[in-house]
This record gives sequence, C-alpha cells and structure tokens, in this order.
Amino acid sequence: MKKRLKKFDYGLIAVVLALSVFGTIMIYSSSYTLSTLQYDHGHYFFMRQLVFLVLGLSVFAVMSFISLKTLGKLSPFLIIISIILLFLVLIPGIGVVRNEARRWLAYPFTFQPSEIVKVFMIIYFAHIYAKKQPYIDQFKKGVLPPLLILAFVFYLILQQPDFGTATHILLICGLIIFFSGVKMRHILLLGSIGLSGLFFIMISQPYRLNRITSFMNTFDDPSGDGYQLINSYISIATSGLSGNGLGNSVQKLGYLPEAHTDFIMAVIVEELGLIAVIFVIGSYLFILYRGIRIAKEVDSLYLRLLALGVTFQIIIQAVFNLGAVSGVLPITGIPLPFISYGGTSLVFTLLSAGILVNISGRRREPAINN
Repeated sequence: MKKRLKKFDYGLIAVVLALSVFGTIMIYSSSYTLSTLQYDHGHYFFMRQLVFLVLGLSVFAVMSFISLKTLGKLSPFLIIISIILLFLVLIPGIGVVRNEARRWLAYPFTFQPSEIVKVFMIIYFAHIYAKKQPYIDQFKKGVLPPLLILAFVFYLILQQPDFGTATHILLICGLIIFFSGVKMRHILLLGSIGLSGLFFIMISQPYRLNRITSFMNTFDDPSGDGYQLINSYISIATSGLSGNGLGNSVQKLGYLPEAHTDFIMAVIVEELGLIAVIFVIGSYLFILYRGIRIAKEVDSLYLRLLALGVTFQIIIQAVFNLGAVSGVLPITGIPLPFISYGGTSLVFTLLSAGILVNISGRRREPAINN
C-alpha cells in the first residue's frame, strides 16, 4: 500500500481537486440570482453541489484504492445495471421529464443514468477488449460482440433523447477499440459506418438539424435558436484579461440560459477573464498529458485501456462543452467536467478520476541507467 501511495500522481490529484473546488465557487456565483428567484435564497444550487462534491470526493478516494481487477470482472453486471437504468428512464411515471427530455430518475433521489452508464461502458470495453487479445484480429469473434451492446446502449440514450451523451459514449468506446490493437481495416470500416450513422441521425430530426444550422448561422434567429449562443458571445466579449470581477456577471441575471450548468464557462470568462480560461484549459491539458503518461507506464493492457478511456471521457466532454460555449461546435447539452452544476456528472467524473489515480499507483518502476 505504501509503495502504491508513493506512485500516486499527486499533480493529477491536485488539479482534479482544484477544478472541483473552483467549479463549486463558480456555481455559487453563476446561480445566486436564479436560486434567489426560485427558492428565496441564493445558496440552493451551491449547497446541493457542495453535498455532491463531498460525496464525489469520497467516491474519488474509494476508487483510488479499489481492486481494478475485480472491477473488470464485474463489468458484465455493470452493463446489465446500465441497460436496466436506461429502460427505467423511458418508462412514463418513472423517468423524469425536463425540457421535453426524459433523462433522469427520481428514486431515491434525482440522478442521470447516462452519466453512470458512461463510466460503466468504459470499464466494460477496457476489460473485454483486453480479454479478447488472442483473437482481436478476428472481426466477428474479437471485435463485433461488444459493439452490439454499444449500439443498444446508444439507441436507448438516443430515445431520451440525448444525442450529445450518446455520441460522447460512442467516441470513447471507439478510442478504446482503436487503442486495443484492432486491425486498421476494421477501424476504417467501423469509422465509416459510425460517421454515416451519426450524420443520418443528425439530419433525421428537425430539432437536431436546427441546432446545427443555428450554430452555423447564429445571428439569423437572435431571439430564437441563436439566443443562448449570442448571450454567451456577449459574456466572452465583455471580459478582458481579468474579467469584471467575481460575482459581477451581467449575463447570468436572466439573459444567459443554463448559466450555472452547460454555459457556466461563459460566466467564468465574463467574471474572471482570460486568466480563468488559461487555468481551465490548462488544467484539462494537464489531465490529458498525465492520463496518457499513466497509460504508457502500466504493463497491463486492461489498465492502459481503462486509463485512456477515463482520460478521454473527461477531455472529450470538456471539448464538447467549451466548443459549444464558444460557438465552435453545436450545443449538445453536455456539462463541463468538475465545474458545471449537476450531481451525477460531478460524482461520476470524480469516480473516473479516482480510477485514473488508482492506475497511476500501479505504474512500473522507471528503468535505472547504469
């Protein structure tokens, strides 16, 4: 145990803690007005996030020491739990509807199963593709079976509907397949099918197509589809190097929808400026660097795939969110890791980070040059 503790990546731990605490502070700042209007006091969202932060840090600590071998063996059961949860979400009276989407369960408390499923799929794919190495070059036996489960999970999340999270899971699992040593022709085949399928799904529903067109032509409908992004632009444009000061955002006063959730970065930029942007983006780049380095320094393929999976889970999610806030990517409704309001997202992102820290303690000893 002491040997593993010495190997822990304490730089990674420090950055995860810093982002989580920073996010909680910014949730207080960005949600104070909305919290006052809806709940008669400005601390409602902050206190809830604080509870989930404590829970998340507890999970983070537990996952840092748990047996990852046992976790891999349990992954088929985690997939069964995932599918059951996704089915329950779609049942009227059980699944909670918000903004015309059915993405939450309210028993015993309100939570978003797709955030749980995201982590469970990473564990399963890392375990199963490491196990399939003796016949990884055989498409039907080595590559295809887990993809059937991925397709089914993707379909269930799409029914909520939550195209952003479904795509996120697809991309993470695709990267795990790529790093597992699957033949390049199989990768190209799967990539072609996946991209074609995503394109068809994007244009098959009017509301998804509107998101793409509004992202490309934001100012064509400033009071409709372009409203949220335009107000995000205003937040960013009025920031400067150090921003307008903590708590001094104007856009959070009812102008910017989802100011404490999906678009919290716009408030961060408005209040704290370019300095905060450098801190946030620099922190994610540090996690990316550390995650890849940890993956390279373990001998087990399962641990390597798991490390890469949870690393890219965090990074792809951050790219999706920051891209939407800045107008570089369509709005997907995906929260900013460790920072956006949302208990399920925070707890299970910290769970993923705990797994990465756990893996860092299992790195091989560096070679000694004589």
